[in-house]
Amino acid sequence: MRIAGLQKLTLLDFPGKVACTVFTAGCNLRCPFCQNASLVLPERFGETLEAEELLRFLNKRVGVLDGVAITGGEPMLHAELPELLREIRALGFQVKLDTNGGFPERLERVIDEGLVDYVAMDIKNAPAFYAETAGVSALRLEPFERSKALLMRGRVDYEFRTTVVKGLHDRERLLLAAEWIAGARRWFLQQYRDSGEILNMSGLSAFDENEMQRFAKEACAFVPTQVRGI
Repeated sequence: MRIAGLQKLTLLDFPGKVACTVFTAGCNLRCPFCQNASLVLPERFGETLEAEELLRFLNKRVGVLDGVAITGGEPMLHAELPELLREIRALGFQVKLDTNGGFPERLERVIDEGLVDYVAMDIKNAPAFYAETAGVSALRLEPFERSKALLMRGRVDYEFRTTVVKGLHDRERLLLAAEWIAGARRWFLQQYRDSGEILNMSGLSAFDENEMQRFAKEACAFVPTQVRGI
């Protein structure tokens, strides 16, 4: 599989854990606000890290790190991911997986096999606005619906999260999204930030802190909601 990078230490990416973050290249979506264009667009892919090199690094961090956060891009795009997760598990690490939810069968497989401890799934927007927000005009919502429902069964700890972008989201859309995930364990609204590597942010911008907090307060009528990234 294509491993695009490694952050050797993070206290943020895996809730409550001292971890490293593994970045995979490639994605099935083209969200215009994506902050990792070099992980999404094949023409921007750089050098890759071999799985063996990653595992050698992890072997030296046994007893130092608690876990490994796998992010992207979209990690579930890679059919080889379960084998890598098995090897990470064999070293004794906990695993957090970030996903957009577009591959429900693969997600169910890694949950069934006990290869992940925590899943963070993106909720792009209210269902009617999913295709626009994901940057894929012919997007089918059904796979994302299935992944959402799978996580809400509670077989693995999870969170839903939404990067909130002025021009794609507003109060009404966020409340519709909250209603769509009503009863979920937790939802994080993340403030958009310009990483300098945005896919296509033409006409889009960030909401301010007060607006974000108001959105979160109203969404709590459906799901426990907090603001992240302020």
